[in-house]
Amino acid sequence: MVVAAAALTLSACGGSGGDSGKDDAPKAKGPDLKGQTVSVAAVWSGPEKDAFRKVLDAFEEATGAKVTLVPAQDPIIGFLESKVAGGGQPDVAMLPQVGAIEQAVANGWAKPLGKDAQAALKENYSEGWADLGSVDDTPYGVYFKAANKSLVWYNTSVFENAGVEEPKTWDDFLKAAQTVFDSGVTPVSVAGADGWTLTDWFENVYLSQAGPEKYDQLAEHEIKWTDPSVKEALETLAGLFGNKDYLAGGQSGALQTEFPASVTQTFTGGDQPKAGMVFEGDFVSINIGQTDAEIGTDAKVFPFPAVGENSPAVVGGDAAVALKDSKGAQALLTFLAGPESAEIWAKEGGFISPNKAVDTAAYPNDVQRDIAEALIAAGDDIRFDMSDQAPQAFGGTPGKGEWKALQDFLKDPEDVAGTQKALERAAAAAYKE
Repeated sequence: MVVAAAALTLSACGGSGGDSGKDDAPKAKGPDLKGQTVSVAAVWSGPEKDAFRKVLDAFEEATGAKVTLVPAQDPIIGFLESKVAGGGQPDVAMLPQVGAIEQAVANGWAKPLGKDAQAALKENYSEGWADLGSVDDTPYGVYFKAANKSLVWYNTSVFENAGVEEPKTWDDFLKAAQTVFDSGVTPVSVAGADGWTLTDWFENVYLSQAGPEKYDQLAEHEIKWTDPSVKEALETLAGLFGNKDYLAGGQSGALQTEFPASVTQTFTGGDQPKAGMVFEGDFVSINIGQTDAEIGTDAKVFPFPAVGENSPAVVGGDAAVALKDSKGAQALLTFLAGPESAEIWAKEGGFISPNKAVDTAAYPNDVQRDIAEALIAAGDDIRFDMSDQAPQAFGGTPGKGEWKALQDFLKDPEDVAGTQKALERAAAAAYKE
């Protein structure tokens, strides 16, 4: 698809990757950048780094530029601060949070998208994703890699033996949990040792129940955590967390379960695992890959059940942001805003694109394809992970803030009022700072 005169165009040819029904590696034509070097900073490592390198290789082939992938430490803003101070900032950085984009703009580091990148963004992305990469209505970021954080994965043998269907509402979810329990398997695995998973539980319930407007207000701390809408969401969540029979290991066991174990214990043990379901994003597939379970056969997924009128669509993601106003930086952003770049990584697996022009045949299996299609179908109704929008002292610090308050809530789900007060005290201090 051509979105502007200087935009990159790609046509298929031979290569390697997953079975997508298309030729695997596209050849690209773009602006002539021979002799130019473009540096890109990202925190990805291992298979993610290797897959992104293939994307950058395609950009090199398209333009003649040489692309250097700079390994960054997390949090990347701190890493970039030292680079900018020394005048050695990369041309482009992959920023994993809305707040990181805002901070890069506030610090004067980020450069707005050029006209070609803006045209590609408008053509290929919903307004919701474009807004997530914008600050004060100026577009800075192209969300290249997304995370669908509104998913529940389940052991198909457990569901089949219990005779339950994929639940669509919260009430049906709790009924399914009871039926699974009655069949002899604990229904839900909760990674309570990792506070970030508990924030995701809360955000999905809150978004579906309270609605997008309230979600936005709470994310900005425009309403307090003592608001009745928070009380209602916590009471809903207590319907699950307060029933020790529903949690693998009960409340105390959940609080000792880290995220990787919460997944693997759901998909080991055949039809008698420690739990029948586990909640988290599309990245759960990586941990399932550490078991003998096969995604699409032994492990399947359904959208987070609707607590209110609609199922929630909580997302995370990594956005490409230019830190230098160079031709190479803008050309790379334009390339990353096109569908062909995303299809390269999609074939490798472990990747979901928010780009609505991506051919979903590129995904390696039906499960990932369904997850991607659900994300695109959500359109402008998506909301970015609330804790990732908050100051780190509140939304991203182990043993403190929201993480600690929700772990205490998991330990004692009856103390809704105390949880609200603890959340508000921590939020008030963090947002004031």
